[in-house]
Amino acid sequence: MTELFSNIVSIIGHAIEAVGVVVITVGFLIATGRVVFKKVTDKSDRLSVYRRELGQSMLLGLEFLVAGDIIRTVIVDHSIESILSLGLVVLIRTILVFTIHLEVHGHWPWSTPDPRA
Repeated sequence: MTELFSNIVSIIGHAIEAVGVVVITVGFLIATGRVVFKKVTDKSDRLSVYRRELGQSMLLGLEFLVAGDIIRTVIVDHSIESILSLGLVVLIRTILVFTIHLEVHGHWPWSTPDPRA
């Protein structure tokens, strides 16, 4: 019974990670399509719109990837090596989330946006 539960949770963790990959891929395709097919009319604004849309899909996708990692590590494989590996992965992804947020929104998540910007 415990092995069955572990297998089911592992599959769920992988499925959630797969959703993260799909979100990032679809976000990339949509953002690229909008820029390539000129849905953005102002040419000077294309790069900022592209970066914002791509960054938002990456942020959401990374959240799914972290959630899948946490589920699989905590429930399925809770050895010290896997927990340390998860910690490193979460740390790297957290840094990515903060820097992508800075790129997309122009301010750190904990700071108030500058109304002049």
